[in-house]
Amino acid sequence: MNILLWHVHGSWTTAFVQGPHTYLVPVTPSRDPDGLGRARTFTWPDSVHEVTPEQLRETQVDLVVLQRPHELELAERWLGGRRPGRDVPAVYLEHNAPDGNVPDTRHPYADRDDLTLVHVTHFNRLFWDNGSTRTEVIEHGIVDPGHQYTGWLPRAAVVVNDPVRRGRYTGTDLLPALSEATPLDVFGMRTEGLAGHLGISDDRLHSTDLPQRELHAALAERRLYLHPVRWTSLGLSLLEAMHLGMPVVALATTEAVEAVPPGAGTLSTRPEVLARAARHYLEEPEAAAEDGARGRQSVLERYGLKRFLNDWERVMTEVRS
Repeated sequence: MNILLWHVHGSWTTAFVQGPHTYLVPVTPSRDPDGLGRARTFTWPDSVHEVTPEQLRETQVDLVVLQRPHELELAERWLGGRRPGRDVPAVYLEHNAPDGNVPDTRHPYADRDDLTLVHVTHFNRLFWDNGSTRTEVIEHGIVDPGHQYTGWLPRAAVVVNDPVRRGRYTGTDLLPALSEATPLDVFGMRTEGLAGHLGISDDRLHSTDLPQRELHAALAERRLYLHPVRWTSLGLSLLEAMHLGMPVVALATTEAVEAVPPGAGTLSTRPEVLARAARHYLEEPEAAAEDGARGRQSVLERYGLKRFLNDWERVMTEVRS
């Protein structure tokens, strides 16, 4: 089956393209957001092919995976007038929690009878107003990086992109107080100067943007994974940290309360509780390793790649029938 999808979310796509199909990823000369082509920082199989808009006009497409509202019009134009949902089977994949007037936020593809709306978490489906559109939840799947945890470095790892701009959404304002409990290493895009912005000394908060191929090893050296995010979809970095065998200290918000089981870390809506949990792991490395191992076992079962791909096979078969 030829599946057309845009390169929007590198980590999610890395799992999706592990399936048995041919994956067509648009590419443009400038490699702009509508034509990024193959990933440069993730490892994708040879079954992922770059296609230009001109090539798509003559290419057989069996399914379109839409991920952004404007892609419906874009796909129809690039497919030479074939309309997703009418002429070509289609699903709309929603990566994000709703924004704006929550919980009354209406999904841009609400009340559609021509496609299936797939959410990546049950929380997202609950909080979006989907109208009458058929909805499914296919929880994330992770390509297992292996149990790499050593935790030899008594610091907490945080992964977040653009923490200054996103501010309270990502819990950036909580970092100064949490840095008093544990030194923080913040990984992600556009994290430069974060310590200075927050008024934290460099020894208590260090930020860097590591290449994806180096990130897992760096995370696994830290004693714990800290997830201070208030409002977002379930971060794949949280699931990746659990796969690595890291204990988790996280705000009990959005889908995190479902993803992190008892005994794998600490969840709370009280930052002071998270601070105590972080200090506990710094002082008790054996407890950190034990909780991380329990978390890894749980995440392998719930967010394993086989389950993820099987769920997608079922939905894709139903959409095309």
